[in-house]
Amino acid sequence: MTVDPWRITGQPQIDSYVERHVQRAVLLVNELAVDQAHGRKVAPPATGPDRRTAIQEALATAGLPRSESLTPADADALAVVAAELRPVFGAGARTESMIEGLNQLLVRHAAVPNLHGQPDRPPVLAFHRADASLVDAWTADAATALAMVIGVGQGARLRSCEATSCARTFFDTTRNASRRFCGLSCQNRAKASAYRQRRAAKTD
Repeated sequence: MTVDPWRITGQPQIDSYVERHVQRAVLLVNELAVDQAHGRKVAPPATGPDRRTAIQEALATAGLPRSESLTPADADALAVVAAELRPVFGAGARTESMIEGLNQLLVRHAAVPNLHGQPDRPPVLAFHRADASLVDAWTADAATALAMVIGVGQGARLRSCEATSCARTFFDTTRNASRRFCGLSCQNRAKASAYRQRRAAKTD
């Protein structure tokens, strides 16, 4: 029996827990640190209230829980975090250049695995202290999840869109890690561009 590195824990519920934090990292980067998307330039929100709105809307769209305690000041701090997380995506196997930055985030935001519990519920694994601020909690969880993906040899799944004029990031969960684009629109744009290039080559 061969153990898939991504399923190394043997417990899908833990894998999905890590994946949820990776997806939140993707969301923060795409909403707060990307200036090209789907073939055009975009302006990331520049104020705390706008950043907060963008994060909340993106969480809802992704099916992740919104946080009513998220403040505009938190959103500003998360924009800084998003910029620091951005180099992790698209590095492929060349992770050395961004490992130090990720390690610094883990230390600065006090990432520490521990169990959070309530009297009437089972304990829940977290990557931050129970008394952590929202920014520290989100950053510690996201950075730890990214480090876990990289640490089991799956860093190439942390991707950037390969379409022209798109810098959106994504977590490639395909079986053979073959996904190249952030979504269908960029995939179609890339196919159309390749078709035009082939047609042009034939007429030369």
